[in-house]
Amino acid sequence: MAGNSEKMLRIAVQMRKGQSSEQAKLPKEEVPVGNFIDRTVLTNAGKTRVLIYMPEKETKVPYPVFVNLHGGGFILGGAEDDDVWCRKIVNAVNCVVVNIDYPLAPECKFPVALEESYAVVKWVHDYAEKLGIDPRRIAVGGHSAGANLATAICLLARKREEFSIVYQVLDYPVLDNTTDAYNKHFHPEETILTPKLVNYFTACYIRSEEDTKNPFVSPILEKDLRGLPSALIIAAEYDPLHEEDKRYAERLADAGVEVLFRRFSKCCHAFTHFGPKEAADEAWALIYSQLRDAFKI
Repeated sequence: MAGNSEKMLRIAVQMRKGQSSEQAKLPKEEVPVGNFIDRTVLTNAGKTRVLIYMPEKETKVPYPVFVNLHGGGFILGGAEDDDVWCRKIVNAVNCVVVNIDYPLAPECKFPVALEESYAVVKWVHDYAEKLGIDPRRIAVGGHSAGANLATAICLLARKREEFSIVYQVLDYPVLDNTTDAYNKHFHPEETILTPKLVNYFTACYIRSEEDTKNPFVSPILEKDLRGLPSALIIAAEYDPLHEEDKRYAERLADAGVEVLFRRFSKCCHAFTHFGPKEAADEAWALIYSQLRDAFKI
């Protein structure tokens, strides 16, 4: 799985250029929020850019907060990719959203993105009063590789006991980086992920093959899942990650963790962002409702 670093970087740069060109063609949707802040957070893990979205609706108590991590196979994308959806969460849930622009691989390999993202969540907790949020109502979530980071943040928070997370939203998460992607089930209708691409993403992220056995890289390998936050896990029928998503949900339930697993039929990886629209709208509505329940709103 590990490969030549210079070659991996060249490919990643080319892929980023291609992604930027394609995204520039997509229609832009204006979703106003109460306030928007683009800032850099300084933590003991480094300087991390975050986008903060504040609700328009006033509240007599501090707002809950959802921390978002974008997808992109650990090597692509940025916080702006989820801008519209973060704004919609703010309005639908009436919470603050902190959208992390975490460092990408292969320039920054594991555990850099995880440690920086964890540190941002800790910053949110420690500076809750200044941010106008409730430190007892912090949820985390993400999409694909971002969902992997969100899962690992929950595991790390349980281990370090520096703050609590009330909920995790895992949208088609990659949870098993130790299995060769060619041994995963690939549906002929899947339009985004290929075995070659999945293995490339993993090779960019890890420092060595040994990292794939680390539960913070492959959360499916964590032996004890007790005490983790309640979870929503969204999976797509045609997604090669579907089986590991289902297995993780089953293991959470066996460990006594409240979990809602939803598989969306005839959908591919990243369907919440790229459609089909009916399924995507249903998935987002589920995310909103689960966050409202978790925040007791």
